Amino acid sequence: MGYRRRALLSDAVTALVTAAAVIVLPVGGAPASVRWGVALLLPGVWILMLQLFHGYEQRFLGITTDEYRSVARAAISLGVAAVLSSWLLHFELARGLVLIVVPMLMLLGLVSRNLLRRSLLRRRTNGRDTQRTVVIGNVRTVGPMIRQLQQAPGEGMHVVGACVSGITNGGDFSSEVEGIPVFGYPEEALHAIDLLNAEVVAVSGDPDLSGRALRRLAWSLEERSVDLVVATGLLDVAGPRLSIRPAAGMPLLHVERPAMSGARRVVKRAVDWCLALGLTIAALPVLVAIGIAIRLDSSGPVLFRQTRVGARGETFNMLKFRSMGVDAEQRLAQLTGAADAGNTVLFKMRHDPRITRVGGFLRRYSLDELPQLVNVLRGEMSLVGPRPPLPDEVAGYESDAVRRLRVRPGLTGLWQVSGRSDLSWDESLRLDLWYVDNWSLVLDLQIIVRTARAVLRGKGAY
Repeated sequence: MGYRRRALLSDAVTALVTAAAVIVLPVGGAPASVRWGVALLLPGVWILMLQLFHGYEQRFLGITTDEYRSVARAAISLGVAAVLSSWLLHFELARGLVLIVVPMLMLLGLVSRNLLRRSLLRRRTNGRDTQRTVVIGNVRTVGPMIRQLQQAPGEGMHVVGACVSGITNGGDFSSEVEGIPVFGYPEEALHAIDLLNAEVVAVSGDPDLSGRALRRLAWSLEERSVDLVVATGLLDVAGPRLSIRPAAGMPLLHVERPAMSGARRVVKRAVDWCLALGLTIAALPVLVAIGIAIRLDSSGPVLFRQTRVGARGETFNMLKFRSMGVDAEQRLAQLTGAADAGNTVLFKMRHDPRITRVGGFLRRYSLDELPQLVNVLRGEMSLVGPRPPLPDEVAGYESDAVRRLRVRPGLTGLWQVSGRSDLSWDESLRLDLWYVDNWSLVLDLQIIVRTARAVLRGKGAY
């Protein structure tokens, strides 16, 4: 059973459960005839509302957050439509019905879609429920697109073939790009699509495949019920920042400016301060216990202070619980040669002999970073943001990396939930830049939830 059918089935179950609640629960004194009428109409109306708000469109299902928005909009619109209908048609509709039906449909609908997406992600990771995809484009752009799709199996696009321009033996079936067989030039794409029974065609960029040629390809794919997706050439730009802006008959892609400015920055600071204060008060017994454990385990101060670079290049003293011996800095030069590969900018070592017994435990679960809540309260850091860099590190930044300093560094961030110390410098930088360009309050909350999971697993921390 495909994802769309499973979504339809789960939505029907959601509506039936809500209908049962309407019948069983004494809702606002509504007569039994009204409750039964609502219950009988609800499943069909709910499915219809989801259809109207694109709740079953292939381009949204299991991929983007638009699927969740469709559920929320359908539930709210159903409530508004019910109230307006009762007023215009002059029939009595108990408010209690609306107050039960709308929240139940939204909550159960969102939960069921989330569970379905988790199941779909597992299935796609195992090679199931994917769409057979043919990539078309120039040899310089096809390879990177194939690599990215192969690294993200959860997107559901399984590349089975390519049609490539710009190679000498493009018609040779023995040719390969990133391990994917080449089935000729882009002009031969329809033959490859039919041969491979493709469900999606992804155009990676080809100067010869634009305008009229691309339109003709779209017409041919329409006859075959094959989806067409076209790469924009933009990297690491989140979907909410993109929209189609028609101009002079051309569908132009509008890219919104990053949102970390003005009122949004004030809101982020307010949320940071409130959450940091609450967490500090709640964690106070833990902070005291950790301080005592550090003093009993080794000599030296409880807190470790280190100069880091914050927003706009301003330096500050970042606080951490001391997890190493007091001679850690003196021993650093001896250990630099043993640093983990891929972390030449940052010194990372899986079995660092400078770490104390208590320090190893603190690092595994990131408890050594709890004092940074004070930095957040001071306004030097944010709960979520790029990793706070060292001054020597910033001195060696290239122009792209300097963009990390546009926002406050974070106690946690995408680097924390995507691998922690296992990440290379390049991977960490890419994630930080993505965060700076695509920040939102919802993203911050998602990262905080994912951080809790990553910390509890203790994976990638050393």
